[in-house]
Amino acid sequence: MIDLPYSLVIEATQEPDFFGFYSEELEGFSGVGHSVEDCLYQARWGMQEHLEMLAEQKLPVPPRNPEPIVTIRNERKGAA
Repeated sequence: MIDLPYSLVIEATQEPDFFGFYSEELEGFSGVGHSVEDCLYQARWGMQEHLEMLAEQKLPVPPRNPEPIVTIRNERKGAA
């Protein structure tokens, strides 16, 4: 079971132990990990911290996705 409140995109880089991740549903959320499993772990706790920060700053919190999807793909060239 995917234990994330939002969908997640994990992108593999040319380095075998460096992955980037972000959520298109949670603006401003991104991170890096050393493996797909590490990205999932980092995202789970990072999303929680990001939501707490949004609440503290009285910024809008998007509704949870009841069916989050994890997409794993190669890094897109030219993506910012």
